[in-house]
Amino acid sequence: MRMELATDPGHPERPNEDYVSVALPASGQGGSLVLLDGVTPPAGDDGCLHSVHWFTARLGGTLGELSVSRRDLTLAEVLGHAIGRTADTHRDTCDLSHPRTPQATVVLARWDADRVEYLVLSDSALLVEGPNGSVTAVLDDRLDTLPPRVRELGAAARALPHGSAEREAAVGEYRAAVEALRNAEGGFFTAAADPSVAARAVTGTLPRAEVTALAALTDGAGRWVEMFDEGSWADCFALLRKEGPRSLIDRVRALETARAESGPAFRWKAHDDAAAVFAEL
Repeated sequence: MRMELATDPGHPERPNEDYVSVALPASGQGGSLVLLDGVTPPAGDDGCLHSVHWFTARLGGTLGELSVSRRDLTLAEVLGHAIGRTADTHRDTCDLSHPRTPQATVVLARWDADRVEYLVLSDSALLVEGPNGSVTAVLDDRLDTLPPRVRELGAAARALPHGSAEREAAVGEYRAAVEALRNAEGGFFTAAADPSVAARAVTGTLPRAEVTALAALTDGAGRWVEMFDEGSWADCFALLRKEGPRSLIDRVRALETARAESGPAFRWKAHDDAAAVFAEL
């Protein structure tokens, strides 16, 4: 069994809001992995006294514990319990109904001798390798399939000149339209303070014999595929297997620097927190 993980902040002076862990129970039977990407709020009040990295640390720790101690629960139930338990730690001090209360994307995987279970919520990725070397990407693509009206706003903003006041205003309108769909019907979902969101996750179970290895990436690491087009998810998995998560993140950082020097990129931060884990079962 081989387990490797790495994470890196997008900026050295800002706390890393990503979270990644692997749990291997003392019984030696199976294990689990947890990967979270904290959602950075815009400047201003989010109704909470706590930071996003405070939230991801508590939610991630609870997910790791429950995923191995409560095998009677499905992963969706594990996520629901973990969201509720985390919310209870600051329910009395913070406005958890605020749309930007601390929240995160989620990847969970759990395995034993018989099966591999998985859960993906929002835009982090889980990669599953089969015995024949094929790689399947398990994705929650709701952010990429927003209503036509919102996609049209994004296209209109991209068509305007960089640095122009018109583009800045159009980008603001697009972002506001996307925000209105956060944790809303017809939109996309993240783990915040409502346990019922766990039922929105992409979930599944595979026979253990059909899985040889897993990898999980926050979108900051997944930029290698999704933003920079350096290869497919299968190529990304091969890189993780050969060189490990640290190398993938280093490659993304180099690409981000090159992109920043060549001009602004629509929608993305120049550098994003990045986390990745590779688990050979």
